[in-house]
Amino acid sequence: MDTNLIVFAAMTLIIGLVCGLAPIFSGIKNDKNRLKQLTGIAAGIIIASAMLVVIPEGYELAMTDEHGTDDALAGSVALVILEVDHGDINATTGIEEIEGLIGGHGEHGHEGEDEEHDSGASLSDSIGAVIEEVEDGDINATTGIEEIEELISSHSHEEESHDDHASGILMGAAIIAGFLLMFILEGSGIGHAVHEEHHDHEQGHGHGHVHHAAAGGLLVFGLTLHAATDGVAIGAAAATGDFALTITVLLAVLIHKGPAAFSLGVFSTHEREERKDSVRDVVIFSLATPVMIIIAGLALAELETHMIGLAMLFSAGTFLYVATVDTLPDIHNPETGKKAMVHVLIGVAILVVLLLIANTLDLGHAH
Repeated sequence: MDTNLIVFAAMTLIIGLVCGLAPIFSGIKNDKNRLKQLTGIAAGIIIASAMLVVIPEGYELAMTDEHGTDDALAGSVALVILEVDHGDINATTGIEEIEGLIGGHGEHGHEGEDEEHDSGASLSDSIGAVIEEVEDGDINATTGIEEIEELISSHSHEEESHDDHASGILMGAAIIAGFLLMFILEGSGIGHAVHEEHHDHEQGHGHGHVHHAAAGGLLVFGLTLHAATDGVAIGAAAATGDFALTITVLLAVLIHKGPAAFSLGVFSTHEREERKDSVRDVVIFSLATPVMIIIAGLALAELETHMIGLAMLFSAGTFLYVATVDTLPDIHNPETGKKAMVHVLIGVAILVVLLLIANTLDLGHAH
């Protein structure tokens, strides 16, 4: 198992436990203003990470579609053709080298000239059909090179057209799927936002307990599911092998996880009758992200690159929902709107500065 995955999982677990258990065992009273400030800054960092890092990286990875093998073959064949054009090798030698690249023409099953023009045939099959024509004496090697060059050119144009439309829709669907998942959970009462659940309860009820429309277990489940999607985001980033990208996503998750865990701890102390139940809520929530980091990191590493990109875009959708919903109530409130705006902008500025530093130090992709 990748050591980095274990380290990332441990970091998220520690943050979740420390921040979640603090209000349960220390008796720290919930500071409404400070919690709003931290939540706003965290929201700004999450929005910036989604827009500047996760979505651009996810897009780049998702564009490496399932035809990546054909694309790699096209590049290698193009280099051979370039050698022929420059006179470094003759056409016959070029055909032999191309045949080696596709693994031998015998496995491509040439069944007639129509296969050459079959849009359903792979690039390797089509090139193999041309090579068989050369070897059968139907065309000479020079003509074969010309036809293979046309196949590569046609493949490039078809892939570009396909990617611009179908892949664009698929990537957009991945983002909105993540957004709608959190939206549906929130609308069903299985929400993640407990920041406002425990504010001003003494004025309204004269006591410290709040009666929630949804059962406490459902709210904890919603928070835990969101924490799991955070783990998917970190695991997907780790699966790309881009350390700087992974650290950026990890940072965004950690900064948001602190206020979320603290809110859960405060909420649970009001909702649960016994302390052990509150501790259980926090532990379950804290475990969700590290467990999913390990699972996603290992599972996605075995998938094709474009699937990792789609997973990242899905996570970006959940980031955008959480960040906006955490701050929109305060933004719409005339009394808190300006402060909320400032806090979000501070969060955005923090991530931008970190990205600029990473770019200056050449630590990896910095969008």
